Amino acid sequence: MADQRRAERLDQPREPRGIKLPRFDAEAFGRWSEGIARGMGTANFIVVMTVVITIWFVWNTLAPADLRFDPYTFTFLTLVLSLQASYAAPLILLAQNRQADRDRVALEEDRRRATAQKADTEYLAREIAALRIALGEVATRDFLRSELARLAEELDEAGQRRQRLERRQQEKDSRQEKRSQRPTDGVGLDEPRDDLDGDFVRDARPDGTGPRRSDG
Repeated sequence: MADQRRAERLDQPREPRGIKLPRFDAEAFGRWSEGIARGMGTANFIVVMTVVITIWFVWNTLAPADLRFDPYTFTFLTLVLSLQASYAAPLILLAQNRQADRDRVALEEDRRRATAQKADTEYLAREIAALRIALGEVATRDFLRSELARLAEELDEAGQRRQRLERRQQEKDSRQEKRSQRPTDGVGLDEPRDDLDGDFVRDARPDGTGPRRSDG
């Protein structure tokens, strides 16, 4: 009873039951079936089969009666051809399945390579675009020459403006100096009036001719 419970435990794998079929190499059997299917799908097989059936008919028709192993109605030939067809169909299907598996693997590999190639192409396209942008921002010889020429023109214009401003400033300073020097020269200026020293005497004449210089 304890042995039976131990055998029915769920934590242990159950031993397979039923008829044990002999094991064989599926890859070797598949290669063998593909070879047979390829042989049956050639013109040589059709020619050989036609020759064999023709000899079969001729022998069982024209040979002596005691030497005919399959007389008319050719029952044995029909059985052989049925047996051949019954084995040929599964072998051909097996070969087709193996070829379909290889085609599927090849298709997946082609899809993977196409995806990788597309990713590489997009990466290269982005890199080329980045290089174009970077090259567009790099200063070339002609660009440097044009920029230097423009800067030289701007410097010349700035120097000319500075010279004009300096000239204007000098002219303004000279004018201010001249204006500041006029009172010290005594040219065209009136002397201050002094009634005590007798230089000027007011004339009270009604004609209003203004002050008159006295003679002595």
